[in-house]
Amino acid sequence: MTETKNSGDPRLRQVPSVDQLLRTETAVELRETIGIKRVTSLARLVTSEIRARIRGEEPKSNGLNAEGLLVEAARRLKEAAESESRIGIRKVINATGVVLHTNLGRAPLSQAAKQAIEEAAGYCTLEYDSVSGMRGKRGARVEALLRELTSAEDALVVNNCAAAALLILGVIAGDGETLVSRGELVEIGGDFRVPDVMASSGTRMVEVGTTNKTHLDDYRRAITAKTRLIMRVHPSNYRVIGFASSPDLTELATLAHDLRIPLYEDAGSGQINDLSEFGIEGEPVVSSLITGGADLVSFSGDKLLGSIQTGIIVGRRGLVDRLRRHPLYRALRADKIRLAALEATLAAHLKGSALNEIPVLQMLATSREEIAQRCRSLVSQLDLANAELKVELVEGESAIGGGAGPNASLPTVLLALSSSERSAQELEALLRSASPSIIARISEQKVLIDLRTVSPDDQVHLIDVLNSL
Repeated sequence: MTETKNSGDPRLRQVPSVDQLLRTETAVELRETIGIKRVTSLARLVTSEIRARIRGEEPKSNGLNAEGLLVEAARRLKEAAESESRIGIRKVINATGVVLHTNLGRAPLSQAAKQAIEEAAGYCTLEYDSVSGMRGKRGARVEALLRELTSAEDALVVNNCAAAALLILGVIAGDGETLVSRGELVEIGGDFRVPDVMASSGTRMVEVGTTNKTHLDDYRRAITAKTRLIMRVHPSNYRVIGFASSPDLTELATLAHDLRIPLYEDAGSGQINDLSEFGIEGEPVVSSLITGGADLVSFSGDKLLGSIQTGIIVGRRGLVDRLRRHPLYRALRADKIRLAALEATLAAHLKGSALNEIPVLQMLATSREEIAQRCRSLVSQLDLANAELKVELVEGESAIGGGAGPNASLPTVLLALSSSERSAQELEALLRSASPSIIARISEQKVLIDLRTVSPDDQVHLIDVLNSL
């Protein structure tokens, strides 16, 4: 067999074996955190990489000796384990000012929701009635709270909002047609496309009107014997501004009910309480949709509601019961963890303590002046006397995120970081490499930190990291 280039390089004989690497102090420590099986796999990978690098280089007289290669292998082993751990789900500090940051998990949970998850993590009364000692109904308390909060006759919870739309379209309109305005055929973050969901459900989508204008007569003319459902879709962060109009909910509900066709509203973020005083406009309040004539309404649990990822369905009892009895519901229903967190969050809404308990609502309600005061307090705790780091306070705006309230204005004060020695990209990377990571944003060659989305507890860590720079 022909020898490959550098196959005779004496350094290859000095590369540590996997067994040698596993006996190092680094490997022994890693066994406690990731286990011997994973450490062994990483050790094989590291030693193979070192051999491959040596083969790919010209022989060097000043290369590492056996001891040096062992040290290098241990360093690479530790880096590989750390890099792998960063791939998984772990805590970060959201300093971007985007309240419902989809990439960072959207709504942070309240303390009550976290406690509920901890209690539900073991055995719990998921489908058990502790009073009667008999089998209970899954999600009974959650459904009762939703009925109370939305004025709906019945409620149901599935694992996300796309699942809610799929269930409704498939069960109510799967054997026929669904009417939807062309102006509402949107694609929402995460590749949620209304036409695709309709196609997956089995219903035939019938487009009415135009992109910017849809009239009531457009719906009326499109109705046939095969029409099973009329659907309205909240456009999320998409808006047609200017020469645009569509029938209001009451008009469309009257048409639908006269013809005995259900009206379904995909409400997106789904406000439980009116948040217009915090600058959020254009987001429907779920109870208003129900009283306005919608037969079914679906919305997310992890947006303006401030809870965990769920798809919530409320509406007429007969229609919701059809969804509950369909086999597809069993595949889409929420588990005990989701139901526990959602129940705790809904309870806060019902007792009127949501603004004090739910992080998303606390963030939305925080004024610019309050954030400015927090910024000044933070800067006073930084040791900037002989530091290369420069910190300024600048005006800015926070964002709601999650497709909610795209036109909302949330004035804020930002910490703008710059350095005489490092670029903004380098500063941002240093913040991101902290543990837990601090996620900020860059604008005009400055790193911007918005304390609106940083909890007081996490602010302590932020101060420590900034001082370390």
